[in-house]
Amino acid sequence: MSTGHADRGWQFVTNHTQVLLCIARDPDVRLRDIADAVGVTLGSAQRILADLVEAGYVQRDRHGRRNRYLINREAPMLRHAAQEGHDIGELLDLLRLASD
Repeated sequence: MSTGHADRGWQFVTNHTQVLLCIARDPDVRLRDIADAVGVTLGSAQRILADLVEAGYVQRDRHGRRNRYLINREAPMLRHAAQEGHDIGELLDLLRLASD
């Protein structure tokens, strides 16, 4: 029996945050590439992106046959009381610093 962290079945960063990070890295990213990077199905990536658009975290703009995504960095992180007063841009900056 293994006791490694990978066996616990949880992730430190949610799939929604992973999608936001993909978009922050490349606003022209294709949905299929988001799905591959996050490790979810194309349908799951579509639902996550729809959640983020509906909640006002992401704006989707059509450019010809492609989409370009814009993150609303000032959108509040109101999903939990502990996040009150912080915006999504702060979270993205923090996670980007950790990857540098």
